[in-house]
Amino acid sequence: MENPRGLKALNFPNTLTLARILLIPIFIMSVVSSFEYSLLFATAVFLTASATDALDGYIARRHSQVTTIGRLLDPVADKLLIMAALFLLVDMDRVAAWVAIIIVGREFSVTALRSLAASQGLVLGADITGKYKMILQIVAIVFLLLQDESITVADLHMWGSLCLYASLILALISGIQYAAKLWKHMTLSSH
Repeated sequence: MENPRGLKALNFPNTLTLARILLIPIFIMSVVSSFEYSLLFATAVFLTASATDALDGYIARRHSQVTTIGRLLDPVADKLLIMAALFLLVDMDRVAAWVAIIIVGREFSVTALRSLAASQGLVLGADITGKYKMILQIVAIVFLLLQDESITVADLHMWGSLCLYASLILALISGIQYAAKLWKHMTLSSH
């Protein structure tokens, strides 16, 4: 099936996005399994899935392969991956439930704002605050997954928690920025 630009909907960047979604159950099974190096393997899967996020967007923009399905699937894949990791870390007692609830609530709120903006003809793309938030979440999740591994002398739980709290602050700031952009657009268009 062709999109309006004549590009195949299932191009390489979109295949990477689908691969990220398909890696989520493997990540979950790795975390909950009891084999000796399951958390190391889960972390490798999580990092691989996270890397596809940066790669699919870069390739899509660089080779003009941005598609509607890609715009829809990419943020969904990101949210599913982060939510799965946060819920698992809450279950493992490595993340406070209230932190995960606020982060997930923010994600749903931003998705709703983007949908509302799209209905008004406005595209709310990811801003730099949101990108930093995502990077901090990935770092936090990796540290918190590996906190009990004897691979370093650093306190991974402390550093992971600090990164997660910093990402929480950025998540709230970027959520407010999305709301402000939409509010400004709706206010200007009503005049």
